[in-house]
Amino acid sequence: MKLKLDLHDIYNRGGEIDRALRGIIQEAIQKKATEVEIIPGKGSGQLKKKVLRFLDQKEIKALYHRIDKDSKNHGRLFVYFKHK
Repeated sequence: MKLKLDLHDIYNRGGEIDRALRGIIQEAIQKKATEVEIIPGKGSGQLKKKVLRFLDQKEIKALYHRIDKDSKNHGRLFVYFKHK
């Protein structure tokens, strides 16, 4: 199962971005999704950096397996999960 989170609509609202990211990570764990596609968009790159900083937090990092950046579209990230 794959989940998708598009951040275009809330790109300038920091608190909502964190809540959306936390929510999609929790949903992936609950539904045992193997992949979450996060779309921060291309723009200046600041939102993508914010997303990567969020994902790099120790307690969040413990929840997923790895992250890939889309080589063809730098406005997308993929977060992969391994469930026991």
